[in-house]
Amino acid sequence: MTRTDPLDVPRPDARLHLGVFFQGVNHWTVWSDPASGSQIDPANFRRVAQTAERGLFDAFFLGEGLRLREVDGQIHDLDVAGRPDAITQLAALAAVTDRIGLVSTSNTTFNEPADLARRLSGLDLLSEGRAGWNVVTTDNAWTGANFRRGGYLDHADRYRRAEEFLTVARAIWDSWEDATVSGAADAPAWATSSAVRQVRHQGPQFDVDLAPTLPRSTQGHPVIFQAGDSGEGRDFAARNADVIFSAHGNDFDDALAFADDLRRRLRAAGRPEDDLRILPGTEIIIGATEEEALEKKRWIRLQQVTPATALGIAGLLWGIDLSGRDADGPLPKEDPVVAENDGSFGARRIADPRQVVAEWREKADANRWSLRETVIALGPQRGHVGTPAGLADKFAHFVRHGAVDGFNVTPYLIPDGLDDIVDLLVPALQERGVYRTDYTGTTLREHLDLREPLTHRTTTDRRRTG
Repeated sequence: MTRTDPLDVPRPDARLHLGVFFQGVNHWTVWSDPASGSQIDPANFRRVAQTAERGLFDAFFLGEGLRLREVDGQIHDLDVAGRPDAITQLAALAAVTDRIGLVSTSNTTFNEPADLARRLSGLDLLSEGRAGWNVVTTDNAWTGANFRRGGYLDHADRYRRAEEFLTVARAIWDSWEDATVSGAADAPAWATSSAVRQVRHQGPQFDVDLAPTLPRSTQGHPVIFQAGDSGEGRDFAARNADVIFSAHGNDFDDALAFADDLRRRLRAAGRPEDDLRILPGTEIIIGATEEEALEKKRWIRLQQVTPATALGIAGLLWGIDLSGRDADGPLPKEDPVVAENDGSFGARRIADPRQVVAEWREKADANRWSLRETVIALGPQRGHVGTPAGLADKFAHFVRHGAVDGFNVTPYLIPDGLDDIVDLLVPALQERGVYRTDYTGTTLREHLDLREPLTHRTTTDRRRTG
């Protein structure tokens, strides 16, 4: 539903939240630019995190890569590669930042709750309450080959395991009572006798019996992020998450429909409808004029979608090896091969590519596009393009009308890709009263204006509407 009445502003005082996603393995980072830096140099992680903190971002977010991506059993060599362990990186960044949140993507399919909950708790304590956990369920067979269990779980089983995993992790975080460790030198003991509760859990996925080693941080629990877009993923977020990432951030109506769906699911889960922050992933391209911004976008897309990358993306759609073809020539004449999903490339084969290929051919013929131009125009679409003022107006409309709570920004260049956003867009947002002018809290939970962790609330708290 499009909201066009200028007086119908559901959230006139809403503020936009921003995070930054240091992507690691991907083809969207322009590695060929002379200004591009290493993906594993600690100085570049520090540079991005400190720039984001200067721009008053909520969080610095890292993906996870347990194995190099593969296509049909071959390493996908078109990616920028380099993913040191996320929690290790974030712990280092905690020492060189003061306020920005530090969010680790850590999957529940191949980790164990006793170990991961402790490491996340350690990051939360070391950062003084700035840790977050992006709960993901790994979906591919080639990552599973790293581990004893092998393969990958069915979609529904992955979420059942994730929910039980999170239940155990929260029990571990809640095992220490607050204010139980003595601060006095003459105290008879270092803590009260009930300071730590044993965690015992037996379920379909986990059998745990332990005495947790760490108390809670000042924010109670690490903030829970989730990125599922399926029905199961959205329900999981509505029951469990504090923040949801999404792919619904480019078009206002699409973003609003996603947000309204999440609010319905939150109410069904017994939570307030404003209890979950919605942060779509996006790329932001800024120019002094609209024309300059569009020309900059064209240059960036040509750097991101190289001829080899275009052939790789199209090959996934056609289901055949297109290497050696001319990416600047016409689309393949072959019909696409409809193959059963085997977990290749993150299980992202298209279920029925024939309709998509027919649409690509129709539009390519009408516009006289080459294969590469077609991939750029009709492949995965991402981001917002414009002037600082135009983008600030657009984002203010999105957040004040409830379509998003903010964006998780993926810079197209490392380490300087945030500079235009921090130096040009943030001041324009501040002028419109839609972005903070200073951090008002010290924890990630405070930055995101979140309530206390779900397990710390009464039934009444969970069901209240505001």
